[in-house]
Amino acid sequence: MHTRRRTGADNRKNFSGKHKAHGLLFLALTDEKGNLIWISAAKPGRSSEITAARHNKITGHLREAGLGALADLGLVGLDDDPDDPVIITGRKATRAHRLTGAEKEANHLLNRERAAVEHGFANLKSWRFLTKIRMNARHATTLLRALLVLANTEVHR
Repeated sequence: MHTRRRTGADNRKNFSGKHKAHGLLFLALTDEKGNLIWISAAKPGRSSEITAARHNKITGHLREAGLGALADLGLVGLDDDPDDPVIITGRKATRAHRLTGAEKEANHLLNRERAAVEHGFANLKSWRFLTKIRMNARHATTLLRALLVLANTEVHR
């Protein structure tokens, strides 16, 4: 989530070299209807998704609850138990390994299922004031979790 840049060295940790922008990183989980059910604590923008997921121990919590998740290619390799995966991701192509037709079809089916739940993330991003926040990650976490309660209240009306 992009934020306004604060000048000075104190905001360098929020600069993402990949996206060339300042911001904070949040992970979120939705149910099959696209309703947000969980938001992680804020991390600096320079963090990667897979590192934040490992820090929050998402696979362990999902396994304890008996749940599974569909994830994008940013979380390939996160699941530590290949025999009983909790997080299902697509396949990545490399120069040495081109995707076969079956792998491409599997990615297509996975992305089609994920598209149904992207509405929860779009709803979160529609709160435009989040791009204007200029605060540390702890306060942004409190603000975003309050926003989660408001979003769920709005959905259940």
